[in-house]
Amino acid sequence: MDGAARDGLDGQDAVERLERHVPQIADIDFVVQEVPRLQGPGDDWQDEAVPLGAALEARKGRPAQVVVYRRPVEIRAKGRDERALLVHEVVVEQVADVLGLTPEAVDPRYGEGE
Repeated sequence: MDGAARDGLDGQDAVERLERHVPQIADIDFVVQEVPRLQGPGDDWQDEAVPLGAALEARKGRPAQVVVYRRPVEIRAKGRDERALLVHEVVVEQVADVLGLTPEAVDPRYGEGE
């Protein structure tokens, strides 16, 4: 994940753990962005919570992407360990969305709070 390791927002560990269960993950690009962006005027999120991540389907010339939003994750997590767990959960949820699976199919330990 682009430059995320230097500040503890390293989703690479989460991705590597998931590769054992879901080999299709190799076809997904993982990206860290500072904040989510609205597409245009009048555009809003479906609920009041700021999203922590996004799943973008593959398009012509671009593989599927999983995006983790740095600032919303940092604000919600109290420390490095909690941030790592939250990043893992976001990655699992977004990979599941991209692949049309349940989060538990992507990571059988999903939701256990590790």
